[in-house]
Amino acid sequence: MVDNINLRTTGIQQRPEQTGRPQAPSKQGDFAAALAREAERQDAPRISQHAQKRLDSSQVKLTDADMQRIGGAVRRASEKGANQSLVMLDDLALVVSIKNKVVITAVGEARTKEGIFTNIDSVVIA
Repeated sequence: MVDNINLRTTGIQQRPEQTGRPQAPSKQGDFAAALAREAERQDAPRISQHAQKRLDSSQVKLTDADMQRIGGAVRRASEKGANQSLVMLDDLALVVSIKNKVVITAVGEARTKEGIFTNIDSVVIA
């Protein structure tokens, strides 16, 4: 049999038991805000390298407001079951993969005069 050890006489201090996981000091609002920012970041459309080159060659800079409008157009197209959409943003036409939330190509005002877009299943006016 094992003898009980008197912790006081051996100099070993016993730690109080911890229950559950230790929690970092945090406000509930901080977590909710961080979660909302991450969800928004994942929801935001991305610009492919090809589309960025097209935008650069047309000297078009997309603002945060433009990106929000594109994001709204992508959400609306997704709700309708679209796969690849032509998103019209003022004088700019963007072909967007709705599933991947990626702007595939961008066509400036001068090139939209051709009037032919292929491999799309919907048009959204942002």
